[in-house]
Amino acid sequence: MATPGTKEVTAKKAKKKIKKIVSQGLCHIQAGFGNVIITITDGGGDTLSWSSAGHLGFKGSRKGTPFAATVTAEDAGKKAMELGVRSLDVFLNGPGAGREPAIRALASLGLRINLLKDITPVPHNGCRPPKRRRI
Repeated sequence: MATPGTKEVTAKKAKKKIKKIVSQGLCHIQAGFGNVIITITDGGGDTLSWSSAGHLGFKGSRKGTPFAATVTAEDAGKKAMELGVRSLDVFLNGPGAGREPAIRALASLGLRINLLKDITPVPHNGCRPPKRRRI
């Protein structure tokens, strides 16, 4: 019982992080012109590891380069391999320059790529695109 004027402090338990052991994973590569984001998930869609070019210290227009995509894929792949991932289904999204280098980097780590699917949204003549960029 706390005396008047004092607060009673209860200790909060931190949620313990459960390490999953997953052999098959899904890799989502979002390669835009400005950045590359790679997320590796388990079969249910729960994130196991992720990385982005901006997270690794690339700034400005260098984030969208093929080299940044390679480094990002290696980082995300190594984190996933620590959790037991051995094979991946890869889903590509976006028009950026880092699409193929990211896949090559994952393959060079020793990860087996089962499926390669492009899920970039393509309009079937939906919205009117923004006006042309004139430089």
